[in-house]
Amino acid sequence: MGGVLGYARVSTGDQDVTGQTMRLTQAGAIKVFTDVRSGRTMDRPGLDALLAYAREGDTLAIVRLDRLGRSLSELLTTVAMLKERGIALVSLEEKINTASAAGELIFHVFGAIAHFERRLIAERTKDGIAAARARGKHPGRQPLDADKIAAALKLVKAGLSPTAAARQLGLGRSTVYREVRRAGIDRLPHPA
Repeated sequence: MGGVLGYARVSTGDQDVTGQTMRLTQAGAIKVFTDVRSGRTMDRPGLDALLAYAREGDTLAIVRLDRLGRSLSELLTTVAMLKERGIALVSLEEKINTASAAGELIFHVFGAIAHFERRLIAERTKDGIAAARARGKHPGRQPLDADKIAAALKLVKAGLSPTAAARQLGLGRSTVYREVRRAGIDRLPHPA
């Protein structure tokens, strides 16, 4: 009988893995591996360390499926790899245990539902954008006001800082800096 190894992941440094770690320990995890990484990246040193540590018969425990992967294909690939190595997956929130046939089936059903939901959201977003365009709206970033940009460049040429020019004209600071670079304006005072 193998041990239970926990895996906790948060997306940003502002978040804390303590809550996940506590739940995993209460669920019997003898060791918990952690990552502070976005789910979009596959670079997860904590998960890699867990997989290097795990042996046949062990169980990988997570609080929720989204801690292990963001997409259905990513989750299915991970579960297939775990199965090949003789490692079970337990998700506390979804009450899934791939050590049993029923648990494996439930995992696939939940994964398919999550994938379906993401596709629906993407389709609704696309439909919303198309409807807005049909009403004459143009979703997304509005084009820059050429007159404001010209005025900002004149102010910078006259010696005002790009930050002050942006504030005065209601433009974004980074926008003014970008336009100053594009225009090739030398903002440094020339030595006499």
